[in-house]
Amino acid sequence: MQFAVVDIETTGGWPNEHGITEIAIVLHDGKKVERVYEQLVNPQQPIPTYIQGMTGITDAMVSKAPVFSAVAAEVYDLLKDRVFVAHNVNFDYSFVKHQLKMAGFDLQSPKLCTIRLARKVFPGLHKYGLGSLTRELDITISNRHRAGGDALATAQVLEKVMAKDGMNTIQEMFLRENKEQLLPPNLPATQVKNLPYEPGVYYFHDAKGKVIYVGKAKNIKFRVTNHFTGLNTGRKRQEFLRNIYSISYQTCPTEFSASIFESVEIKRLWPRYNKSQKNYEQLWGIYAFEDQLGYQRLAVDKKRKYTQPIQTFANRTDAHRALWKLVREHTLHAGLCFLDKATQTPLPPVKAHNALVESAIASFQENNSTFIISETDFDCILIEDGKFYGIGSVAQSVHGLSLDEVKAQIQQFPENEVIRSMVRKYVEKFPARVLPVRA
Repeated sequence: MQFAVVDIETTGGWPNEHGITEIAIVLHDGKKVERVYEQLVNPQQPIPTYIQGMTGITDAMVSKAPVFSAVAAEVYDLLKDRVFVAHNVNFDYSFVKHQLKMAGFDLQSPKLCTIRLARKVFPGLHKYGLGSLTRELDITISNRHRAGGDALATAQVLEKVMAKDGMNTIQEMFLRENKEQLLPPNLPATQVKNLPYEPGVYYFHDAKGKVIYVGKAKNIKFRVTNHFTGLNTGRKRQEFLRNIYSISYQTCPTEFSASIFESVEIKRLWPRYNKSQKNYEQLWGIYAFEDQLGYQRLAVDKKRKYTQPIQTFANRTDAHRALWKLVREHTLHAGLCFLDKATQTPLPPVKAHNALVESAIASFQENNSTFIISETDFDCILIEDGKFYGIGSVAQSVHGLSLDEVKAQIQQFPENEVIRSMVRKYVEKFPARVLPVRA
């Protein structure tokens, strides 16, 4: 098995918006290094100051370097017919594939992530970032945060894996690609074969290339394959299958980020065969008002034009659940919140009750903060002032990043109530994955 171990440095975290500043490719035959290719690249855009500080690559250094299209043919020749290997492979592969596509080359290499591979072969380590992993495996990195140094270190990780009988693990990762599937009649088998075993969003296209279905998956290949199994011969299903002519996809760092991106894409594309998230969104809210006795009262009601609730929800059930939580956490009178009209509990003093309600409302406002949701060292979902801002992957660990650094590396997307609800529930379930952001 022939490998191409790749590392890149970039101006940010999103291939459509940012550029490559340096690329290194280490050709490896599974036993030894065969060749090392290393090249500075002019990204045709400024390099952010903090990235210059981290990598040492400046605007001056790349000003006279070739643009990627000038080296694309050589890069493609080095990568084709080899397994594309990288640490956090989705980041490197997405950039290289996009840049090659812009230059007229279609890269369809199998991918191998040394993070996932190391987790299987060396389980139980504290962290699997390249710096931590190389320390654990006694690998010395020279020229850290430069493409050549990091690519050579990643190649040494691959060698350590091989020394632990890692080839069997690698082969197991690719074995399922050889299984035959019951495919739609107009869909080329190679498109299913090349799907990744990774989280993301996938698109089914019709004969004209129009997206007719968008789905999300923890494992894109498994989920897409499941669409084509089963014995349902109904007209609607068979029509759906006949109209699938091609598949495209966008990998995401995690299943949760894929769920968010799916919602964005359904709202944007409005695909013919998607049913969920296409109905009119009747929102519900928690409202505050003062009654004739002077009590500040909380109530759930429909979201209407020109009204401003404390917080909105996708459905009435979620709104009532949130209000009950406020009642319990702030010892509010349930009857004054229209939740238990039959209660015999005496009404509290107006001043004391109103102080509790103000505290409850303040707790909602505290949730309108700015933070990152991250399940790995490199994925990022940004919530700014309590609102969903965007998602993406970053070039370095998310810990300690500033707001501007995060925004420079992720793509902004429109918010909707489905996303707001997903974020709210996720934060409640996994508070340890919520990270602060420096101003």
